[in-house]
Amino acid sequence: MFNHVIVKKPGKSYVEGLTTSDLGVPNYDELLVQHENYVGALKQCGVEVVYLEADEQFPDSTFVEDTAVLTKEFAVITNPGADSRNGEVEAIRPAVSTFYDKIYTIESPGYLDGGDVLQADNTFYIGISERTNEEGAKQLQAILEKEGYTAHIVPLKEFFHLKTGIAYLGDNTMVLAGEFLENSLFDEYKKIIIPKEDEYSANCILMNDYVIIPDGYPNTKEKLEKNGYQVIALPMSEFQKQDGGLSCLSLRF
Repeated sequence: MFNHVIVKKPGKSYVEGLTTSDLGVPNYDELLVQHENYVGALKQCGVEVVYLEADEQFPDSTFVEDTAVLTKEFAVITNPGADSRNGEVEAIRPAVSTFYDKIYTIESPGYLDGGDVLQADNTFYIGISERTNEEGAKQLQAILEKEGYTAHIVPLKEFFHLKTGIAYLGDNTMVLAGEFLENSLFDEYKKIIIPKEDEYSANCILMNDYVIIPDGYPNTKEKLEKNGYQVIALPMSEFQKQDGGLSCLSLRF
């Protein structure tokens, strides 16, 4: 059960942020509408939303998920793998400190993006990607194991972040796409399989009684509803242009 969510308004500098996509330049006005719809959906799910103002110094800072890993008992401030994003953690720390007394920090030469970290009950999966290196993954693994969690390191082959292609929906159920379909680490879970053409929708989020997915993926919506989930679909086009997905836009705890 989630009680709180931290989000951050996109700044005008967002359109100059990092991207590997070839989807065009984001429309800032449409971006703001999509972000407000996202915040509204979170409130519909019954959580308190902590809304941070935009920071023009950091174009990618609306993707707050990359700056921290939050559990029920403690928080970990990350060390994002893109040089232009390193300063974002100093802005997120005060917001996280409001809710947590025990806070760890990933230290250089370790790098870690929160988008590479997936929690499934008492087990964590940590992706090694272009933004998370082995040292950062091992630092987080050590912290989690010290706190009584199980943590697996998962080298990525295809996806930008771990959570680009996987989501945990509770009840031992995973949404899986691409390289994760044949990974034996996930054999113990019930699988909702997302085909190649719908891979973007694998980045969905469980929020209490709802699963939020990107709009435009009717097959994914149908699969989730057949499995008993209430689904909220949100337009995400302007975030997708900057490699962003639904999970990227919030810290949920």
